[in-house]
Formats: sequence, structure tokens, C-alpha cells
Amino acid sequence: MAFAPPQRLVRALGETAPDGDDWLEKLPEAARQAVSLRELTVERVQVPGGRSSLVVLVRHPDGTPAVLKLAPPRARPESERAALAHWGGMGAVQLVEPFMTEGVLLLERLHPDVSVRSLPEAKALLEAAGTLRRLWVEPPVGKGAHSFETVAERTGRQAEAMRATASGFAEVAVLVDAALAARAELLAAPPEDRLLHGTFRQSKVLAGERMPWLAVGPDPVVGECAFDLARLVRDRVEDLIASPAGATTTRRRVKRLAESLDVDQERLRGWTLFRAVESGVRALRVGRTKDAELLLEFAGWL
Repeated sequence: MAFAPPQRLVRALGETAPDGDDWLEKLPEAARQAVSLRELTVERVQVPGGRSSLVVLVRHPDGTPAVLKLAPPRARPESERAALAHWGGMGAVQLVEPFMTEGVLLLERLHPDVSVRSLPEAKALLEAAGTLRRLWVEPPVGKGAHSFETVAERTGRQAEAMRATASGFAEVAVLVDAALAARAELLAAPPEDRLLHGTFRQSKVLAGERMPWLAVGPDPVVGECAFDLARLVRDRVEDLIASPAGATTTRRRVKRLAESLDVDQERLRGWTLFRAVESGVRALRVGRTKDAELLLEFAGWL
């Protein structure tokens, strides 16, 4: 079977590929080797799939369904593996094998075409928030504990990129300054750390058999829960921007999510601002102008 990467993956990785990176070129052969090594039967490549990995629906020799996932080093697949192992299937997809090949994960099969996003908005937010709560556990400690990136480290890298981009786009400088000021204030006195999903949104929660809904695709980070919840606030941002009451709905969503998950409302608002501006500036940097406009308009409401 041909393992041609979906165009969505090609475009997304092309935006972040360092000079000389040949992971996409080597991907078809790497996928064939991963399938052969595990004696898997391939059903299909998931399309449109994700933006950072190739997802292949497979079956074990005994017919049990599974998912084979291949990701480049810059997508931090080994960090994802460590987080999934730590969660042990509680609230998240379960690892089928702890480790066999670097950058290759074998996972239990969920329903890849049924996400929380398919539910009505209010129900989707409720189910997504409930799933996220189960993931917020203490990070691994002690000898051999995995060293996850912290919120301070990740946002520090992002802050540098935001400053560099803003210097070429004067119209976003005010929002970037506000986002960086919010970050500095939030990091000055953070609450206790938890292991976070890192890139949580409705489309990252799929229907399962063990539990009704399970999270997939983490980019784990250690820090405060408000950082994780902030990405969920702007879900369905296109609908929010199109609505005459979008700004009011957004502020109400911040309040409702903060109260339902026992997160400080102002801290959630601050991280929502930072993450929206960071995503908007990054979209601007790679030429996704429409996405940038939506995200920066949303950030202006906060």
C-alpha cells in the first residue's frame, strides 16, 4: 500500500520544516517498515488527518483494530508517548506498545471520524471540559521521570518568535505587547503544576469504546491548568467571529469554563489572550492571513 502523506500534513509540516529536513520524503518507507515490523494489516491512511503526524488505521494479526502514528522529532512524539503512558488510558487514548521505534506510536483504535466537535456547542464544551479534567494529574516524579517541557519554557520560545514577527507588522504590535505582559504576570505567581494536554480542543476528543470520549494528540507540557483550558475557549472561532454576539459569547465562555473546572477566571482570560495572539502571529508569519485575522480579532475581545 502507498503511504502518501495527506496534503494537510504536507502543508502544515512545510510551514515549520527546518532547512534540509527530509522526514516527509522518508515517511512512506518508514511507514512500510513500521507496518512490517509489527505484522499489521493496513486499512487506510486517515484523511485529512492531523497537522503533525501520519495516522494509519491498521489491524493486528489477530484482527484487533489499532492506529499507527508516525511523527517527526519536532512534533515531540516521545513526549506524547511518555504522557500517554503516564495517563494510562484515563481520559486519553491508550498506548498498545510502550516503545519499539522512535517516532512511531501504536495506539488503541477510537472512532476517528467522530469527535466532540460533532455535538451541539454547549454539549461539546461540557464533554470536552470533562475529558480535560481527567488529564490534569501530577507529572511524573522521581528517578527516571520524563522531563516534559514547562509552560514557561514553551511560551518563552513563542514569545521570542512573537516579538520578531511583530517588528514587521506594526498593526499587531499592541496585541503582542498585551499578550507578553499577560504572560509575564501569569508566570510571576503560578499555581501548582499539572501534566497538561498542551494542544487541547474539541477535535482532539474522539468517541471510544472504553469510555465515551477520549483525548488524542497531546503535545504535553507541565504547568497550570488555565493554560490548557485557554485553547478550548476559542474553539469554533469562525462561528464566534461570524456572530454579532461573538465578543459577549466569548467572555461568557471564559466565565463558564473557569467556573466548571475550578480555574481562576482572570488567569484563564490571560492565557486565552496569549495563546490566541501567539497563534495569530504564527499564522501571519507563514502567510495564513485569513486565520491570522480571525485569531487576532478574537484576541481583541479579551
